[in-house]
Amino acid sequence: MAIELAEKAKELGLKYFLISYTDLFGSQRAKLVPASAIAGMQKNGAGFAGFATWLDMSPADSDMFAVPDPQTLTPLPWKKEVGWLASDIHMNGKKVEQGPRLVLKRVMEQAQTQGYQLKSGVECEFFLTLPDGSAISDPLDTAAKPCYDASALLRRYDVITEICDAMLELGWGAYQNDHEDANGQFEMNWNYDDALLTADRHVFFKFMAKSIAEKHGLRATFMPKPFLGLTGSGCHAHVSLWNGDQNLFEDEAGELGVSALGYNFIGGVIEHADALAAITNPTVNSYKRINAPRTISGATWAPNTVTYSGNNRTHMVRIPEPGRFEMRLADGATNPYLLQASILAAGLDGISKKTDPGKRLDINMYTDGHTVTDAKRLPLNLLDALRALEASETLKTALGASFVSSYAKLKHGEWNAYAAHLSEWERQATLDC
Repeated sequence: MAIELAEKAKELGLKYFLISYTDLFGSQRAKLVPASAIAGMQKNGAGFAGFATWLDMSPADSDMFAVPDPQTLTPLPWKKEVGWLASDIHMNGKKVEQGPRLVLKRVMEQAQTQGYQLKSGVECEFFLTLPDGSAISDPLDTAAKPCYDASALLRRYDVITEICDAMLELGWGAYQNDHEDANGQFEMNWNYDDALLTADRHVFFKFMAKSIAEKHGLRATFMPKPFLGLTGSGCHAHVSLWNGDQNLFEDEAGELGVSALGYNFIGGVIEHADALAAITNPTVNSYKRINAPRTISGATWAPNTVTYSGNNRTHMVRIPEPGRFEMRLADGATNPYLLQASILAAGLDGISKKTDPGKRLDINMYTDGHTVTDAKRLPLNLLDALRALEASETLKTALGASFVSSYAKLKHGEWNAYAAHLSEWERQATLDC
C-alpha cells in the first residue's frame, strides 16, 4: 500500500520533513518542508539548483527536483517533529543519471535480473574532536594502545549512547559500540541488510552522528586521516550475495566455507581494486590512510596491497567466517551509495568472467608484505585512482559512463585545487633550495 506522507505527518506528529539527497562527494543536501506542503512535494519533488552542490551541472541548467522515497521516512530521534526522507533526483522529467542513489539502484537492478541481491553491513569509524577539528575532544585519551579502552569509551558515554539509543529506536538492530584504535576514535555497529537500505542508513548515520555530537558541543568527523600519527577512519563493508533466503556465498564444502561464486565475486573486487579506490577512497586525504607509515598503536589497520586472506586484518579482503567477506579498503569519506554500487559492479563482473582471485595469503602483510612481489599495489594518490577508474570500461558500463565522466570531472577539479595549494611543508623544505 502506498505511503501518503501527509497522513504520516498526522500519525507521527511531524511538523516538518527534511527532503534530502546525496551529491557526488557524499554531501547531504536538503530542504525543510512544512507538513502542510508535503503532499505536493511527494508528487513533484523539492526544487534545487544542482550546480550549487557537487553535481556536474551548470548555472544554466533547469531546476532539479528531489523526489522523496516514502519508504525511507525516518523521524529524527533528536528532533522528533522532523521526518527525514532520502530522495532520487530528477531534471526535465527524467532521472539524473549521475545521482548516487540512482547509480546504486541501477546496479542492483542489473544484479536482480541475474537472481542476485546484495546484502551488506558497514563499520563506520569516526573521531570526536573539538568543534574546530584541531584535536580530539578528550584530553585524557592518550594511551598508546587505546582500542577498546573502557574509560575513554565511558567518558563519551552521553554521545555514544544517544546515537545508539536512536538506532535502537529506529529498529536498526544496533549491537555494539567501541573505542577504536586511534585516540578519540569510535565505531558503532548495526545489522546488515539489503544494500540500498544499508546505504540509506549509512547516509543517515553520518548525519545523525554529526548532529548529536554538535548537540554535545563536539564534532564528529569521518575524515579518513585527520591526525597523521593516529590510525585513520575506515568504512569496512561486509558483503554477501543472496537469492531469496539463500546466501549464495556460503558453501560448507568450499574453502573457508565460501562458494566458488563468492570467490569469483572477490576476484572481481581484486581485479578492479585500483579503479574502485577512486570511489572507496575519494579524497586527497584518503591516501594518507591506505599508504600510511606505522601509527602510534603499532599498525595502520588499512591495506596498501591488493590481496585477500582468511581471518586476517592485514589484507584488503578478509574472509572472517563462511558466507561473507569484508572489504577493508573504503574509508569514512566514501559516498555510501557509490560504495555499495562499486563493490557490486566489480563483483558481478567477477562472476560473469569467473575471475580467479588468485592465491589466498595468510601472512602478516605489515611485516612480510615485501615478500609478495606479484600483487598489485593500491594507488598512491587520488589522481592515480581517478585515472584507473577512467580507464575501466567495466565500471563505466556498470556504473554508467555519464556518472563516471561527471564524477571524475569534479574529482579532478578537487585534485587540481590541492595541487595548486602551497603548503607550509613546501616552504620549509624548499625556501632555501
